[in-house]
Amino acid sequence: MDKTELLEVLNDWNFWRKELETGRPRLKHLEKSLKLLKTNVVLAIIGVRRSGKSFLMRQTIKRLIEKGEKRKNILMVNFEDSRFAELKPEVLEQVFETYLESLKPDSKPFVFLDEVHNVPKWEKWVRTMHELGKAKIVVSGSSSKLLSGELATVLTGRHLDIVVFPLSFKEFLQFENLEIKSELDKVAKKTELNQLFNKYLEFGGFPEVVLSSEKKQLLLTYFEDILIKDIEKRFKLRKREKLRALARFYLTNISGKISFNSVKKFLEITTNTAEKFSSYLEEANTVFFVKKFSFKTKEQEKAARKVYCVDVGLANAVGFKFSANLGKALENIVAIELKKKESTDPNTKTYYWGNPLHEEVDFAVKKGNSIEQLIQVCWNPNEYKTKERETKALIKASKELKCSKLLVITSNYKGEEKIKGKKIKFTPITDWLLQT
Repeated sequence: MDKTELLEVLNDWNFWRKELETGRPRLKHLEKSLKLLKTNVVLAIIGVRRSGKSFLMRQTIKRLIEKGEKRKNILMVNFEDSRFAELKPEVLEQVFETYLESLKPDSKPFVFLDEVHNVPKWEKWVRTMHELGKAKIVVSGSSSKLLSGELATVLTGRHLDIVVFPLSFKEFLQFENLEIKSELDKVAKKTELNQLFNKYLEFGGFPEVVLSSEKKQLLLTYFEDILIKDIEKRFKLRKREKLRALARFYLTNISGKISFNSVKKFLEITTNTAEKFSSYLEEANTVFFVKKFSFKTKEQEKAARKVYCVDVGLANAVGFKFSANLGKALENIVAIELKKKESTDPNTKTYYWGNPLHEEVDFAVKKGNSIEQLIQVCWNPNEYKTKERETKALIKASKELKCSKLLVITSNYKGEEKIKGKKIKFTPITDWLLQT
């Protein structure tokens, strides 16, 4: 690609001569992005495809311009632009040189590299630019390896991360123009709040999906894009039909326990392939796993894991019949919120608890060296047998793990009860999500 063609591509992605669509601001992420840019580190924005990473970059650029930064001092490159026919390591240097020659920035430029993991050996170029102080760099990607592998390897201690998930319920309400500022608001707008939660429970929080009238079709398109662009092409897979079968298996069984051995039998693949393909789906930020809590690391690793999807709408579109699995969808939403806490607090880790009698607690939240909270998710605790099963497991786990903060998240039941000397709080999901 010659410089004229390259400049034409760059012009389309930058604010140099025009305004670009920036979408609805997600203020929490935007404020964090601007704050971290003041430090002398590389900023990495990571998250599942279509969660809003590119728009966060644009929103950050727009805010920098509003704060007085000259447009010519900011460069953004989208490495999924089809006009980049073949991405080789030298393309980064070529892009940067073309930008410097054409725009002539008069201070250290901000360089935003979107979906940068598409460029081979990109991390070495980023490290060189950072160490030489030639640019303030922001990278984004759909691969969690940006966080745990490639970037961390070459920039130990010199990068900070923002993990972008699909919209939280609070953000979803903002997109739906419903404002809840107080307990009185919750009471006055209860009907609308519950209607919107049911919508969120079915279609999830991908920003474009929330605003679209063709929600399911868009979610199915996302599923295909994730498999093709983030896994099949990246890892040059041959057994594509097995990957797809595994992805559908996981999204049909969200909130369920799985082992690689059970996956091996179901899909007729080797345990090694099951583990490898699972890691690819996890790396693409599509699914995540919650391990069983044990004081022994070996037991944790051997036990079955619970699988969740990064967006409940994606699981509903690809996997099970939504109306028949409200409890599983509810549990998945809670799992996502707990996963977000893990991404911002390295001292927090989420597990599930179980004993040989097959009694289980959905989530055991570990803070530091102790279990801080035990959480059950139950759609309708008014049924006697259901309530007895869920609370019995909570009480047993409470005694074993020495944890007194016990919570049952429900669809709409609220209250507090003392059972066998243990205080258990029952909280509707909407209350919990608005407090979180």
